[in-house]
Amino acid sequence: MKKGFYTIMSAQFFSSLADNALFVAAVELLRSSGQPEWQRAALVPMFALFYVVLAPFVGAFADAVPKGRVMFVSNLIKIFGCLMMLFGTHPLLSYAIVGLGAAAYSPAKYGILTELLPTSQLVKANGWIEGLTIGSIILGVLLGGQLVGPAIASTLLALDLPLLTTGIDTPPEAAITALTSLYLLAALFNLRIPRTEAPMQPFAHSLNGLVRDFAACNTRLWGDKLGQISLSTTTLFWGVSGNLRYIVLAWAAVALGYGTTQASMLVGVVAVGTAVGAVLAVRTRLEHATGVIPMGIGMGLLVIAMNFIDNVWVAAPFLILLGGLGGFLVVPMNALLQHRGHNLMGAGRSIAVQNFNEQACILGLGAFYAGMTKLGLSAFGAITIFGLVVAGVMELIRRWHLRNTVRHKGEVDRLLAIARGDPP
Repeated sequence: MKKGFYTIMSAQFFSSLADNALFVAAVELLRSSGQPEWQRAALVPMFALFYVVLAPFVGAFADAVPKGRVMFVSNLIKIFGCLMMLFGTHPLLSYAIVGLGAAAYSPAKYGILTELLPTSQLVKANGWIEGLTIGSIILGVLLGGQLVGPAIASTLLALDLPLLTTGIDTPPEAAITALTSLYLLAALFNLRIPRTEAPMQPFAHSLNGLVRDFAACNTRLWGDKLGQISLSTTTLFWGVSGNLRYIVLAWAAVALGYGTTQASMLVGVVAVGTAVGAVLAVRTRLEHATGVIPMGIGMGLLVIAMNFIDNVWVAAPFLILLGGLGGFLVVPMNALLQHRGHNLMGAGRSIAVQNFNEQACILGLGAFYAGMTKLGLSAFGAITIFGLVVAGVMELIRRWHLRNTVRHKGEVDRLLAIARGDPP
């Protein structure tokens, strides 16, 4: 791997670490202030909101500006969102601003991989990035849980500046203050990311032009016989994964009687399994990526099986298995999607299309779950319906791919040959 790759990994680690710790802190902030449960569940779709709204613009922006600079500005936006939360803005709105920073960050983060590395290293690079991201999720949720816990929170609240009243009086507020330093550290790493030799693609000057360009890219990727399968699979995976963080917190509260600090450890356990699955998937060849689709069906069924677990010693290995299926699913499919997107359009635009669809799924599934909660459905009932939807949609994707291999065999074979590195 080139030297710049490790700088990208460092920046991604600290930014993602702060993102996941902030989620736990925001959940506890809403809980401790007496807000209803549906608002806590709504944190997930609110984070995804700007991914969907700004999708036509952030990809083009990432292709028009050096990607290290885009990542730097994105982390500054996340810091601003944290400050909004501290100074009294509603946590849902503040968390949406942090999501705005993340929406701008993602096309640059993934797009620079296709500019920096050859195709033969994309699966390996994705394995490292996803593994490191999962590692940051594990540590992030654990860090967030500990920061709002009594031991560390009391220490943070005891720190004070002479002659200055900060107004930071609760454990969640102390945690959010500490997390701004992680975003700042990530921003400093962003300044060290090398500029690649990839040419900058011009940024359209009209709003309509950007929207039309994005719509054309979206249509192009969905029309590709491999792109549509990898895109639909990763879209569903991230829709599930994004909401699973809160679902595990809610399930642990009713099934095990856990508070936020204890439940956050179980979210970390899921991430451990995802990291293991991601590492095991690194050896999967790009042309064999679609063979992992059944893992997604298994994920949906395992989500339903959570309802029958009421013992932490059973829950821990079960959640590792659940995460492992997801990790083994997403790495090869994500690499295949990046490969097809890079061949069809600019790297930044491709990632923006991917983010739009994936975050729209997170927003949709999150709103669906929060709506079930607001209507009074129990956590067990909501989890059952959620799992059935996931398994059912994944089975439809499997059948879609089988139909493509029969009806469009020549085109699918040609695209798989390109993925193997054969001449087009």
